Amino acid sequence: MATLEDIARALGVSKSTVSKALNGAPDVSAAVRAAALDKAVEMGYAIPARRSNGKRIALFIMNMRCETPDDFGYDIVVGFRKMAEPAGFQVEIIELTRAIQEENRYDAYMMQNRYCGGLFLGLSLLDPWIKEFETCKTPTVLYDNSVRGNPNVAQIAVDSFEGMQMTIAHLKELGHKKIGYLSSALQAYVYQQRYHAFFRAMDESGLPGSQSLAGSAYHISECLTQHLPRLLEAGCTAIVCSHDNLAYSVLLHCRELGLRIPEDISIVGFDDMPLCRYARPPLTTVRQDRTNLGKSAFAALSGLMNGIPLSTLLLRAELIKRSSCAAPKK
Repeated sequence: MATLEDIARALGVSKSTVSKALNGAPDVSAAVRAAALDKAVEMGYAIPARRSNGKRIALFIMNMRCETPDDFGYDIVVGFRKMAEPAGFQVEIIELTRAIQEENRYDAYMMQNRYCGGLFLGLSLLDPWIKEFETCKTPTVLYDNSVRGNPNVAQIAVDSFEGMQMTIAHLKELGHKKIGYLSSALQAYVYQQRYHAFFRAMDESGLPGSQSLAGSAYHISECLTQHLPRLLEAGCTAIVCSHDNLAYSVLLHCRELGLRIPEDISIVGFDDMPLCRYARPPLTTVRQDRTNLGKSAFAALSGLMNGIPLSTLLLRAELIKRSSCAAPKK
């Protein structure tokens, strides 16, 4: 790893100037500060955790609600803070925007703000920093996203295949043979993983897994108006959804069509959001232990900051069986 001396030598300035530039000292010009940041990033310099101001960690949130206990990301944030703050780290929550990503190189942003590591919730594969994670030097943990080949980046998630395997095994045991799959747009890594996990689980269960029995769309309304009717017409007796909001919308739409759940159609979600318990009937779903996901995120980040090149940390899935599934009609 590059040192302050290496950066100073490359710029032709003193080590103290580089140190002050990277620490945002007011007596260093903006031009020198920018040059020091660019050179530090170029040379692969990373701020050691023990040297960051108060050991600061950035928790970036994008496309995910985390404010109240009913929000998906709330427990992840709580779990992360429960581990990080007693260990002496200051967690700063940042609402990430495309503008921040487009205006800043990732490593430079982290260095300039004295963050020794970062956790990301809610990124899609189209976000600008995703490409930078392939070569970044900052210890970084991604929830439900994966970057190959960089020992500074790790992924935490719930095992999608295990969750789908349990789901398909349950539906098969009930007697379902033709099962459909609906998903949000496959531009998100997690939805790609669940899509492939569904077909793999179908194949391993010996059930027909034709892609004609699947549909994905950016908007839930498109899934309901275009793909759901097609799956029902094809004779699907059960629908598995990539997440609970979609599953709940499918449940409501099926009821509007005059279908009884689970007598006429069984429905399964993924995530175990609070709404699953209050749906009528309550939704069967794959549970993510979001508090433990947050704790695992800090464990992974701590490992990276201590030089352990972690790759993927998967939590076990759990199928929560409720009243939205039953044996198909004879």
